Amino acid sequence: MKARSLREEFEERENGFLSPWASPASRSGGRVRPEEPCPLRTCFQRDRDRIVYCNAFRRLKHKTQVFLNPLGDHYRTRLTHTLEVAQIARNIARAMRLNEDLTEAIALAHDLGHTPFGHGGEMVLKEIFDESFTHHDQSLRVVDVLENRGRGLNLTEEVRDGILKHSKGFGDIMPDSQGEVASTLEGRVVRISDIIAYLNHDLDDAIRSKVITRAQVPGICSQVLGTRHPERVTSMIRDVVSHSREDSGGMTLSISDRVHEAMLVLRQFLYDNVYRSPHVHNEFIKAKKILSELFQHYLDNTGDYRRAMAEMELSQDPCTGVPDERSVCDLIASMTDRYAMSRYEKIFLPAPLV
Repeated sequence: MKARSLREEFEERENGFLSPWASPASRSGGRVRPEEPCPLRTCFQRDRDRIVYCNAFRRLKHKTQVFLNPLGDHYRTRLTHTLEVAQIARNIARAMRLNEDLTEAIALAHDLGHTPFGHGGEMVLKEIFDESFTHHDQSLRVVDVLENRGRGLNLTEEVRDGILKHSKGFGDIMPDSQGEVASTLEGRVVRISDIIAYLNHDLDDAIRSKVITRAQVPGICSQVLGTRHPERVTSMIRDVVSHSREDSGGMTLSISDRVHEAMLVLRQFLYDNVYRSPHVHNEFIKAKKILSELFQHYLDNTGDYRRAMAEMELSQDPCTGVPDERSVCDLIASMTDRYAMSRYEKIFLPAPLV
């Protein structure tokens, strides 16, 4: 009789421990391209490892969260945001006996397609490429097409679904429409964890930068959630875990009315006083100029954009029928802030004579 692999033993433990509403690795919907199972890791553990080792994940360390090119060492970047989302999501998943590996894989990949210069960069590509452009669609394109020189990461169906449905911008904090939410509870946990993370760390960074003061934070947020970052995060996590409910049809993630109201007030406060503040907005005007002019330059200079694509190890097959506009969008979206600025300086600014 053939001995069971370590992966099979782990899957058996999962099946005995996880909630009935969780997504065990042994029942995954699989990959677009079937692969031989790993003898050590489950499919979701394998996905997590592929994500952590991919180029797009490493580039997140030089992509803006809210504040462009901050001089202080303690401001969040897109990478540290991703790690905070993963930590929050794993805490919720563990408390609810969901699949932590699946949750972590989705969380680590959810922003791989995010543009340079934060959401300002996303708005630029909506204007100059396609109004339907979103960073969650682009994140799925990264793992399906752009990584691994056009072969993609070949992730599982559950991780891909969670990436695609992790965000709807300024939409409902706890959506319930069928097409808007992830098919797994783990994917839905990542969505609420993403919101919990940015509400708290963007507030923290805004206070650190003196864009706002603690005294300006609405009273309901301090009273219900707490006055410090750890208190607010803990309040939100505990509220999700304690108010999510199980019934005959499954498990529904939920939060209390008081916490929901406080989160809505905090989100609106951040939009009005931080994301749309002159300090942040004026920097994004500069970023818009950089990305718009780079986009047009690469459209007009095919050789330049193909060299840049090769330099960034992105999909390079010119015979796939992908329009140049789509490839240039992929290039711009994949850039880090500093790469975009260095390309702009090299292309558009005069170089001093030596």
